[in-house]
Amino acid sequence: MTETELIKKLKKLKEIEPRKDWVLSTKSQILGKEATFELFPFFKPAYAGLFCFLILISLFEFSQNALPGEMLFPMKMLVEKSQAVFVSKNEKPKVQLELANKRLEELTEIAQTNQVKKLAPALKAYQMSVAQVTKDLEKMTTTTPDREVIKEIARKTQQLEENKRILERTYGIAGLEVEDESNPTKLVVELLIKDLIGRPLTEEQQKIFEEAILDFVAGKYSEALIKIWKLSYPQE
Repeated sequence: MTETELIKKLKKLKEIEPRKDWVLSTKSQILGKEATFELFPFFKPAYAGLFCFLILISLFEFSQNALPGEMLFPMKMLVEKSQAVFVSKNEKPKVQLELANKRLEELTEIAQTNQVKKLAPALKAYQMSVAQVTKDLEKMTTTTPDREVIKEIARKTQQLEENKRILERTYGIAGLEVEDESNPTKLVVELLIKDLIGRPLTEEQQKIFEEAILDFVAGKYSEALIKIWKLSYPQE
């Protein structure tokens, strides 16, 4: 083979291109597998459930500071409702009274910051909460609840009445009173009166007791509660 023929053959070899799959396979063998960067790995099916769970947890956390009338407030109420499911029948009124007081705290914040548009949904949320307290109290009165349970319920009811007075006198908020049939304070006073009947009372205590009953008959449940509380728990 002459030198000229050899040069021609080498030129022809240069024109031959290797198959792409062979090139990629050889490159992988020499350099190893290339690292790939994924901008949004959570969109993979394997991570989708975890991603959704993290978002849900974040929403639950943010919802705890939501006020009535805000987008996340229904989620806040849903969380509260789910927590109350696991409470015993005799403990439920106390838990619901705590929630009713929370609704009044939200109303106070709304009044302080003059968020007028949120007043109506805040009042509605409070009234719903009070209605639930009344239902739970009615269920509880079918049994004979422990005196310590009644004591805690009465304490929470006093707090509720005090928060109502502050809202009415300081901010002029109306619509906090409810009908007698839905008034939890009335039911709590009834519980305390039943608990006192038959217990020995001094002459002075008997007089206070009679005044409390007169207040109760006149529909002055908050005043009756204060008097009955002093008789039921004089050391408090």
